[in-house]
Amino acid sequence: MKSWLAGVGVVAAFMLAACQPAPQPPTYRATDITGAAFARDFRLTDHNGQLRTLADFKGKVVAIFFGYTHCPDVCPTTLSDFASALQQLGPQAERVQVIFVTVDPQRDTPDLLKQFVPAFNPGFLGMFGDENTLKQLAKEYKVVYQKTSVKGADDYLIDHSAGTYVYDPNGNLRLLIPYGSGPDAIAQDLRTLLATS
Repeated sequence: MKSWLAGVGVVAAFMLAACQPAPQPPTYRATDITGAAFARDFRLTDHNGQLRTLADFKGKVVAIFFGYTHCPDVCPTTLSDFASALQQLGPQAERVQVIFVTVDPQRDTPDLLKQFVPAFNPGFLGMFGDENTLKQLAKEYKVVYQKTSVKGADDYLIDHSAGTYVYDPNGNLRLLIPYGSGPDAIAQDLRTLLATS
């Protein structure tokens, strides 16, 4: 009788385990683009003169944004939002790399990037390439940019894509964070990516 009861108990335990709901995939505030066949890699020089690719940041969540230092609104807002989001992460912020890629190589010299980008957070990196490299990269990342309000050779604005691509610590493209998401939503998504990787 005891062995029969034990057998029933084991069967009941298996049945209860089978009734448990399957684990749910993580949810994000940003657009989940996991598996997208673009934005696969980059090869750019950072503001310290070092050639970089995505593989250099393995083990970190990488956020990459395209903009320019003379941008009056979108770029400083985005960098500021990411800086605030990283403050919310505390020690986990060390596992996040924010990259700002200039779409204005004509004016954004390495020295200017070195002054501008780390002003928001010392760990942020500004990156650049020549015009041809930038065109190829923009195609790979589905980024558009175009000079507007041209008043002179060095006096113009640039309309450009404003989303931020985010990779998980394994180098897989996961999210597109729209402009204006705000620090709280960004911090929440970064925290989720760090926890599930």
